[in-house]
Amino acid sequence: MKIITWNVNGIRAAERKGELQKLIERERPDIFMAQEIKGTTEQFSRFLTGHPDYRQYYSSARKKGYAGTAIWIAHTLEQVEGVFSTEIPDAPNGDEGRLSQYAFRLHGKRWDLLSIYFPNGGKSPRAWDEKLVFYDKVHLYMNRLREQGSTVLVGGDMNVAHTEIDIARPRENDGKIGFHPRERAWMDRLHEDGWTDVWRACNPDVTDVYSWWHLISRSRERNVGWRIDYFLMDRSCLDLVEDVGYLGSQMGSDHCPMTVTVKA
Repeated sequence: MKIITWNVNGIRAAERKGELQKLIERERPDIFMAQEIKGTTEQFSRFLTGHPDYRQYYSSARKKGYAGTAIWIAHTLEQVEGVFSTEIPDAPNGDEGRLSQYAFRLHGKRWDLLSIYFPNGGKSPRAWDEKLVFYDKVHLYMNRLREQGSTVLVGGDMNVAHTEIDIARPRENDGKIGFHPRERAWMDRLHEDGWTDVWRACNPDVTDVYSWWHLISRSRERNVGWRIDYFLMDRSCLDLVEDVGYLGSQMGSDHCPMTVTVKA
């Protein structure tokens, strides 16, 4: 299965620019995860709601033009019989569409695919506290699914650069939201608990690879970025990974997509 995750920064905008169509046509993913869709199905085009090649599921925020996630599942996965869900149990931000989850059985094995848009946490002290709670609730939920025997793959914008080689200017941003010790400690806890950052596990020493760039300062042209978009899975499942990478040349958002191919 080829799976792509992308913070589209407005799925209608990415479609209007023609960039979403380019990605789907070029990469032909079996599963497409999107974050920050910023809309509802009533506002979406036929391409976004009735694509001939995909079953398209959306989890929209109650607030218009904000947050939201999606998962598209290719019709070619005929052996998939899935269940769709939209909320991390007991997590804050429950009305913001921050989870699109598709659970299915493939060759007798249960998979849970989670497209998650993690909060930024920078709006207020309360938002910061809620972000930290959200992190921990996601961790607990991942563990619960794993304990049920599922192969769990989490993709999305996690709004944290884990280590100094995941950000272009670590010293200048040390302690700031997105590179704060408490956020980075969450990533540490995941790894201690057997979860892994799939790309970093396959590219342990690679530098200057990022997934988000500040638009106003035109930092993408200078590759002054942050690696804050990830695929996470249990370390014991890494042998399923055939390929993983960032599609840095794909335009249409301030984030670039990420792709992983796994044995199914």
